[in-house]
Amino acid sequence: MNLQALMADIDRMFGWIPSWFVGLGLVVGAILLALFVYRVAVWLLARAFGTRLPLLSVFIDRTAGPAQLALCLAAVALVLPLAPLDDMIRTPLMRLFVVAVIALIGWISIRVVDMSAARYLQNFRDVTENFVARKHVTQVRVFKRVTDTIIVVITVSTALMTFDSVRQYGVSLFASAGAAGIIVGLAARPLLSNLIAGLQIAITQPIRIEDAVIIENEWGWVEDIASTYVVIRLWDWRRMVVPLSYFIEKPFQNWTRDTASLIGVIALHVDYRADVPRIRRWLEDAVKQSKLWDGAVVNLQVIDADSRTIELRALVSARNAPQSWDLRCEIREKLVAFIRDEMPEALPRERAILIPSADDDADFLRPVARPEKMRASARN
Repeated sequence: MNLQALMADIDRMFGWIPSWFVGLGLVVGAILLALFVYRVAVWLLARAFGTRLPLLSVFIDRTAGPAQLALCLAAVALVLPLAPLDDMIRTPLMRLFVVAVIALIGWISIRVVDMSAARYLQNFRDVTENFVARKHVTQVRVFKRVTDTIIVVITVSTALMTFDSVRQYGVSLFASAGAAGIIVGLAARPLLSNLIAGLQIAITQPIRIEDAVIIENEWGWVEDIASTYVVIRLWDWRRMVVPLSYFIEKPFQNWTRDTASLIGVIALHVDYRADVPRIRRWLEDAVKQSKLWDGAVVNLQVIDADSRTIELRALVSARNAPQSWDLRCEIREKLVAFIRDEMPEALPRERAILIPSADDDADFLRPVARPEKMRASARN
């Protein structure tokens, strides 16, 4: 029995049902059957290779959506020519099928880019102290975001161009180059500027993932670089979202551009009687005993002197910004305690010269009675 005879038998059995309903039922049934086949295939692959090939399960999970859509489109492509549908229903379904195929191609392209980026970044897991890893992670993430954006724009544009009305409107819009084109260009300028800034950042890399930066008087780390913005994780766990163009147009501080090591500064005011060499020796011993010191820089200098005190500046280095901050706080606390307990004469103090007034001079020059005369007058 051939396929035409089978369709004729089905038509005789279900002739009372409207043809459009039968056609839509066949399309829906084909989609459900494709989803069932996909589930069975995934189950069989998991049973056969799940334990021996762990990467296979990861690949199946990441390609689940495109694979299901591809099977459904294949099933619809097989059933749609045989479905008893008139042109009023068949034409929209064919148009929807074409749009779904375009969306499938774009979806697969995005998945390929994401999996390629993830596979490449598996070699760069530690990005805290590894500058090469931070460089590659930043470049791959920015390029991936920009590529995904371009793929989405091309996919949506291609899908819209399949409709005659939209295609004619787009052609007339670009051909007119009038006020509408100017408005669209002005509206798209921030997006385009941020996309271009993202490419510049990926190439020149003024910032990288996990860089310690100071922006708008806020200190934090670069947590994520998206296609149009950067997320800064501040020291108090807040998040600052900054446009990508900010890092191209405005100055900012990058504390880990070439190396993570930093020199911390501790300023302290002491009295002129302070024994600076003794404080310097104590500082070197205290810093060497700290686990936060990286063994590079420790120094004490007198950098200023005014009418009341002298200003000391201690320099200590650490491996990164958080350890530099903790080391500065630790040494500052110990330094204050040392001066207070071991060298109290070095504490800052106010000095004043008291000049007596005229009344004080008169009292000072007036003769004072002797004690014997005072006792005699008291007896009388």
